[in-house]
Amino acid sequence: MSKATLSSFLENIEAALAKMPEASTPDSDGSQGIIESYKDGVISIRGLSALKMSEVVSIEGANAQALVMNLERDVAYALVLQASTQVREGLFVKSTGKFLTIPVSEEILGRVVNPLGIPIDGKGDFKADKYMPHEAQAPDVMARKSVHQPVQTGIVAIDALVPIGRGQRELIIGDRQTGKTTVAIDTILNQKGQDMICVYVSIAQREGKTAQVVETLRNKGALDYTVVVSAPAAASAVMHFLAPYAGAAVAEYFMHQGKDVVVVYDDLSKHAVAYREMSLLLRRPPSREAYPGDVFYLHSRLLERAAKVNEEHGGGSITALPIIETQANDVSAYIPTNVISITDGQIFLQSDLFNKGIRPAINVGISVSRVGGAAQTKIMKKVSGTAKLDLAQYYELEAFSQFASELDEATKAKLTRGRRVVESLKQRQNNPYKLWQEVVVLFAASQGYMDKIEAHEVVEKVAGLFALIESSHQEFIKKIETEKALSDDIEKEMTTIVKNYFQ
Repeated sequence: MSKATLSSFLENIEAALAKMPEASTPDSDGSQGIIESYKDGVISIRGLSALKMSEVVSIEGANAQALVMNLERDVAYALVLQASTQVREGLFVKSTGKFLTIPVSEEILGRVVNPLGIPIDGKGDFKADKYMPHEAQAPDVMARKSVHQPVQTGIVAIDALVPIGRGQRELIIGDRQTGKTTVAIDTILNQKGQDMICVYVSIAQREGKTAQVVETLRNKGALDYTVVVSAPAAASAVMHFLAPYAGAAVAEYFMHQGKDVVVVYDDLSKHAVAYREMSLLLRRPPSREAYPGDVFYLHSRLLERAAKVNEEHGGGSITALPIIETQANDVSAYIPTNVISITDGQIFLQSDLFNKGIRPAINVGISVSRVGGAAQTKIMKKVSGTAKLDLAQYYELEAFSQFASELDEATKAKLTRGRRVVESLKQRQNNPYKLWQEVVVLFAASQGYMDKIEAHEVVEKVAGLFALIESSHQEFIKKIETEKALSDDIEKEMTTIVKNYFQ
């Protein structure tokens, strides 16, 4: 090819290129970038130099947003929040300069929302009063106050032996199908009339199960003071990841108004699995059990937001009840040990006890509350005094008595007393006790009034005792509910009622 021909050929190419539209290029000021790749819900963005971690970016032309999770030198990785078929490579991405928030107001009570605050109960939108951030700084030490008020769960075994205080973080842990959600739901049901707001966070649960929980709350009149945040199993991993933070944000809205809130996270095992899935998609290095190394920080920054704040900061509180599922009662696995070390105690539900018919199946030996008696009413502290000791002695002696041919009278008496205490702590599902009922049943069991009756009669007899007191001793009930202390008058009257009933 001659020089003239080559020169002419190059001029033609330059002319053709000049006529072509300019290629999409990100803005030079760093406020706009471009999607370089999109797979498995993760977009890689090039060109947004001013991005911050956990910032929300908008994808132009796709009506979707993404949450920035990884920042590298030349590229950022973000998780797409809305399910959209329009997200693809080459689309522009614009920085919003905002972090993720959830709309909240008094109208959110009684509603079921997703982790972005969008109602999913078919009742239409609610008016937002404020936008609360998903990720927020936990109250510092100087803003906190020691836990001193009880959260009455209505479950005798918990209120007597592992009491929960307002502002505490108490873990509910156990295998599948041992009644963990039931304990949490009973606690929510018992807050009726206790001036408490409840938030139930459903993470990667079947939609049918969440619907069942909502229906139970509605039927028992508990939905009026409860917010349900649901990220069902069919939702994306990023929704499962955001759900507990959304629940904490809703709780903080009410805490800042000086109100007391209980938040149930059901369950954080599935939350950790969703975070593992996200992290592997973001190419973060896996650590123990394939979880990323920062999975501890995932739950600690969430649960640290539970606190009892002092009067200067409104005097409100958030009580966290995280749920963790174990495999074969193994509390030494990675996620269970992580959450145990963050919380102020745990309620351990054992499958062996559940299969024996002891409901709730609480193992009082492993269960502990690090707040303890500080979170109990005076009357409860007094009547539950020996119950834990009776149970501990009973379980120890029961193991030995299986191999002994003859038992002395003292051992027989301890076994009899312990067996009656175990039976008296049995409760039906969705049937929390009032304070006076808990006091009466504990007093009768620990003082030995039930020792004379057969073990299998205890549950029936307790129901009869409640019916008798409710019909004939209304003044006695009022005294307990108002005084909340074991005065001589209350003790004398209770002794007379219980003694006459069980003789």
